[in-house]
Amino acid sequence: MTSTLVAPLLQFPAPASVPRLLLIDDEPRLLGSLYELLNDRSYHLTTAAGGREAIAQLRSQKFDLILLDLRMPDLGGHEVMDFINDAKIDANVIAMSGDTDIEAAIGALKRGAYDYLRKPYTREELFKTVNNALRQRMLASENDRIAGQLERSEKLYRNLVDSSPDIIYTLNHEGRFTFVNDRAQQLLGFKREELIGQHFSLLVHDDDMRRAEYVFSQGHSNDRTARNIELRFKGRHQAGEVRTFSNTLMTIALPAEAQARGAELGGRELFGTYGVARDVSDRKRADELISHQAYHDILTDLPNRVLFKDRLGLAMLQARRNHGELAVMFIDLDRFKLVNDTLGHLVGDDLLQQAAARLKACLRRCDTLARLGGDEFTIVLPELKGRQDVAALAVKFLECLEQPFHLSGHEVHISASIGSAIYPGDGESIDELLRHADIAMYQVKAKGKNGHSFYDVSMADASHQKIALEHSLRKALEQGELEMYYQPQIDIKTGKIIGAEGLMRWNHPERGFLTAGEFLPFAEENGLMIPISDWMLGALCRDLLQWNTVGGEAVRLSLNLSPQYLDRGDFFEKMKSALTQYQISSSQIEVEITENICIRNPQYAIEQLEKLCQLGVSVAIDDFGTGYSSLSYLHRFPIHTIKIDQSFVKEIQDDNGHFPVVLAIISIARGLGMNLVAEGVETETQARYLEQSGCRTMQGYLYYRPVSQQRMLELLRAQCAVAVADDLGFEQPYHRHM
Repeated sequence: MTSTLVAPLLQFPAPASVPRLLLIDDEPRLLGSLYELLNDRSYHLTTAAGGREAIAQLRSQKFDLILLDLRMPDLGGHEVMDFINDAKIDANVIAMSGDTDIEAAIGALKRGAYDYLRKPYTREELFKTVNNALRQRMLASENDRIAGQLERSEKLYRNLVDSSPDIIYTLNHEGRFTFVNDRAQQLLGFKREELIGQHFSLLVHDDDMRRAEYVFSQGHSNDRTARNIELRFKGRHQAGEVRTFSNTLMTIALPAEAQARGAELGGRELFGTYGVARDVSDRKRADELISHQAYHDILTDLPNRVLFKDRLGLAMLQARRNHGELAVMFIDLDRFKLVNDTLGHLVGDDLLQQAAARLKACLRRCDTLARLGGDEFTIVLPELKGRQDVAALAVKFLECLEQPFHLSGHEVHISASIGSAIYPGDGESIDELLRHADIAMYQVKAKGKNGHSFYDVSMADASHQKIALEHSLRKALEQGELEMYYQPQIDIKTGKIIGAEGLMRWNHPERGFLTAGEFLPFAEENGLMIPISDWMLGALCRDLLQWNTVGGEAVRLSLNLSPQYLDRGDFFEKMKSALTQYQISSSQIEVEITENICIRNPQYAIEQLEKLCQLGVSVAIDDFGTGYSSLSYLHRFPIHTIKIDQSFVKEIQDDNGHFPVVLAIISIARGLGMNLVAEGVETETQARYLEQSGCRTMQGYLYYRPVSQQRMLELLRAQCAVAVADDLGFEQPYHRHM
């Protein structure tokens, strides 16, 4: 039989799932019989009528099973099998032969034949052998497929484990590593082979060893619940860096070989640990930073109010237990606001940092320095021996702050006001001690700053009076208890009232008549200066409108301008609106400023005052020479009048004396073409000296005390009557008024 018997099969290839068989025999009758026997069993059959034709088929096609006759004239079956082996053709071979010699069968089996059929064979024997060969091949193929899947799965698992961001490991019952992924080398610097077989103590930080031993020992029992623990692992690189890991642990049964060993050791079942360690070092550091910032001042890194109160509370418990004392100190930096406003907030922050460092350097390790906010610091001094220790430390603070601060090219000098309260004598609660130390500090500020004071009960009474005064002052605005008084300014040549300075008074329902100095500082501190100044501006314009109805020459009215009021920026608009509303000439208004306005924010102050001057309002500088005087102010600022402070006038006790400061101020005013007013003139000697020196305008008790609006109207009416009498030729005597 020739290969033409299978031509139709070659034209229509069977599906890949149909077994492909190659039938090889040189006897056409036997080959045809074999073909007919297998043709109806859903095989794809191909025939070859000899060894050479078989090799040609094997080179061009793939087969699952080869039925090979061993005795063929052109090329024997053994030679065909040698070709199959040399070409590494993947196919099962069933050798067939009619020889009774066993050597032929042995030669075929040695060459890898699956089975051997002796001719003649039965139909059932053929089918059985073919089916077994194909089943064996199918099983082998399935095994190869499964093995391939396992290999791919293992490779995928290995890649997933090794690329995990966490360290994945297993420990045996002795706590030794049996597996660890590559992440351990990336995070800790240990290679896999360096850890396998090593005890977990190689990695765990010494301080965490007891916790690690406890939690890993739980893997010795059959407890499959997950456990979590944070442990610090030691690294090999970066100088033995210690990193924190969150470990999730699970108990696992050990492999069969370990269980066999366990059986040898007494029949007990052995368990190990499967662990996943996630690096949480960065998160821990972030949590620690957040926690630190929650209890510390960001600028100075000192404890904040919350942490300070906590430490003070602990110190109080210890002092109570030991029947001891402790001190709370309240420190406020003097002149900090001036530095902050004039040199900027960055310089102010630098000043706070340097001041905090100096204060901290003066303390013991057990003391706590905290920043409450702004320029306020608090200190708790536990284990106090006596008040003398607190006083000595306060002196030390003041001395260290006296040294100049070098800030962005500026040399700055500051001081401090310090108040102290002692536990338990000055208070038995945290808030009470802080409040009393604060009160003591404000007593130092009230007395001129740059000092220290212990709390005293009398201070609390004064503090309560201040609070009550502040409350009453708020009500005074609502209930109309404020009133304007006026101190006339006299032209010494004519004796006429040419102007007046407005002075605020408070008709207190309980304390009586209060001068401005007794309540305006509280208004400055408590944010009441703006509404009080608004009220003053309206009251002055209403009173001036009445003055103008009297007749005679127009009188100029001076008003004292608060720095806070000028800083608001809307004073110009308010002044313009008031002048328009009351139909008052701007030439009748003079605004008095102090030198403090000049140094707070010079350029801004100049801009605001120049706007007033454009409106027609004149500007006077009050208390000239008593503060941070500078002749440059007189050139830079739009100033029309200089007022000689009463402290200089008071020194004039002799007509023939020499008072250079007064003479210098008068000379400056003359040289700059400015008006000049002397304040606090109380004696004839003072009046004569000032007049002879060139000062014509004066105010003081020699002429008039501050008078009410009603009295001011009477004085103006009398002056107008005198002027009318002079015009009519009647002589009127001149009298000084008290």
